Amino acid sequence: MKRNHELYDKLSETTSKENVLVNEEIKNHTYTKLGGKADYYVTPESYEEVQSIVKLANSEGVPFTLLGNGSNLIVKDGGIRGIVLNLQKLNEIKTDENVIVAQSGARIIDVSREALKERLTGLEFACGIPGSVGGALYMNAGAYGGEVKDVLTSAVVVTREGELITLAADELDLAYRKSNIPEKGYIVLEAEFSLKNGNYEEIKAIMDDLTYRRESKQPLEYPSCGSVFKRPPGYFAGKLIQDSNLQGKQIGGAQVSLKHAGFIVNIDHASATEYIDLIRFVQKTVKEKFGVSLEREVRIIGEDKV
Repeated sequence: MKRNHELYDKLSETTSKENVLVNEEIKNHTYTKLGGKADYYVTPESYEEVQSIVKLANSEGVPFTLLGNGSNLIVKDGGIRGIVLNLQKLNEIKTDENVIVAQSGARIIDVSREALKERLTGLEFACGIPGSVGGALYMNAGAYGGEVKDVLTSAVVVTREGELITLAADELDLAYRKSNIPEKGYIVLEAEFSLKNGNYEEIKAIMDDLTYRRESKQPLEYPSCGSVFKRPPGYFAGKLIQDSNLQGKQIGGAQVSLKHAGFIVNIDHASATEYIDLIRFVQKTVKEKFGVSLEREVRIIGEDKV
């Protein structure tokens, strides 16, 4: 998409020029360090600005894409056309008794730390999840036996039409690693979590244990999208990949991690194409060897490079 000066001016009026970047490299904003350019990369600072940008995109017929903090996402090498919204500047976290309200751009890790500080239990599982609050709702993030649906009570979202609405948690159809947020086209702005009073030392001990288990088993020293595949019923994805002798398998700069077979890491300036090709190779090999179809947990968006 060529730069549309009129659209740029309208976006700048909606938020500010500092919040509108043109032809921005998305790989600078993803955990995998993958992804081409965004035509317009916009970081609004209020709910009203988000609503206005959605309405502007609709009126101008310009596609828009929501980008969380890019921890569970692969953006293709051709980038993303139209407007890419990043809500990183909406990152407030507030506590009132046993309720925490967090804006979507806050990291779910930081929400779990706030819960610890306030001696609230229920979010310990999230202490090692790198995603944003919005991303955590989008995929009902979970780890170590806990998930968002266990503690979420409501969410504030913007609809495809730019309307601001509040939804109860059960209206989001949260299930294993999914919600109705993508199909409804919701943009999450805020989440409310209901927790229980607990003991600081006990909560901290659980979080320290989970952090140790994560750091000792996961290849955090390399860029990655986290766990690539959902857990297939009756199996563990990492074990199937390991038993297929795929650890260390490499395509270009992308490698099946030697530390944890469920991770694919960017060890040498991989392209998104190489990363995706390796995911498909793993799926094909596991299917041939064990008859199990591995379903991606990571999202793939954007366009192929021409």
